[in-house]
Amino acid sequence: MKRISPIVPMLGVAALLAACGAPGENTGTNAASAGNTANANAKPAAAAPTKDALFALDKQANDAWIKGDAKFFESLLSDKFVSHERGKRMDKAGLLKMLGEFKCAVKTWSLEDPQMAMINADTAVISYEGTFDGSCTGPDGKAMKLPSPIRAASVYVREGEKWMGAFHGENLIVDPKAPPAPSAKPEAKKEEPKKDDKMAANSASGAAPAKATGDANTDALLKVELAVWEAWKAKDAKKLEDLTAKDLSFVDIFGHGTFGKADTIKDWTEAKCEIKSVSVTDGVASAISPTVEILTHRGTADGTCYGQNVGAVYGTSVYVKDGGAWKLAFTMNMPTM
Repeated sequence: MKRISPIVPMLGVAALLAACGAPGENTGTNAASAGNTANANAKPAAAAPTKDALFALDKQANDAWIKGDAKFFESLLSDKFVSHERGKRMDKAGLLKMLGEFKCAVKTWSLEDPQMAMINADTAVISYEGTFDGSCTGPDGKAMKLPSPIRAASVYVREGEKWMGAFHGENLIVDPKAPPAPSAKPEAKKEEPKKDDKMAANSASGAAPAKATGDANTDALLKVELAVWEAWKAKDAKKLEDLTAKDLSFVDIFGHGTFGKADTIKDWTEAKCEIKSVSVTDGVASAISPTVEILTHRGTADGTCYGQNVGAVYGTSVYVKDGGAWKLAFTMNMPTM
């Protein structure tokens, strides 16, 4: 469902610098001098982002992605960057490595319909639609046509003087009542290697395969995530109101985005889904700031939406600390196939 398997994010970030504030009111020469010295030593803070500014930066990042400019992303992605594809988390190092393994030929591309929400004063999310005519060739030498149109979402976090990319994801835009059939048969289930075989393979490679582990807030965030899913199942608007931040946004598996708390809760409680049960597992949480965490997880719903079976999805949720409680501020679900 992505432009490149596993993914090639097109995340734009930049240093939005703000001028130092004017010195406080002083009447004496020494006081004025001290005020000016303090301002000279203070680091400028990143200006609050605007939708147009972040959208322009994502366009620049698209251009860098098409050119395979890993250096651009190296300087502009947060060290806390996360992407989540096919149930696997990818960090900044993994993304940079992957960028060098693909060559893309894109004839035309365009981005439109940007939407932005502030998660808190230091975190923002922007989402938009993109269309692409081109293909990318991976390390196996096979070319793959770029999925189009897509809806993308990027999360930015303020780090000192810059706004840095902390997450990016994309979903193909499809008709929820008539989603496209899988283009290929699912892979045959592979036989699980025996314990001795696993140990031998790990020994030969020098290390066991890395597995993402969550931070100390993982269990707490998983409980909130499950509560949100249960409230969605029950179409409980009051419960969803309590569990979510003041500004809430969502991108679903069909590439549909909803921005604004009232509209998102309305979307979640409409009679388009009939769900019997839900579960949330495989949670991994990581902090992108002291008050904001990204939780990746696998969610499963037994039921239908728009007459289509829901099944399992891979979810990425951004939580913000609000009055001592973690509140859901943004979530994006991706299909498992």
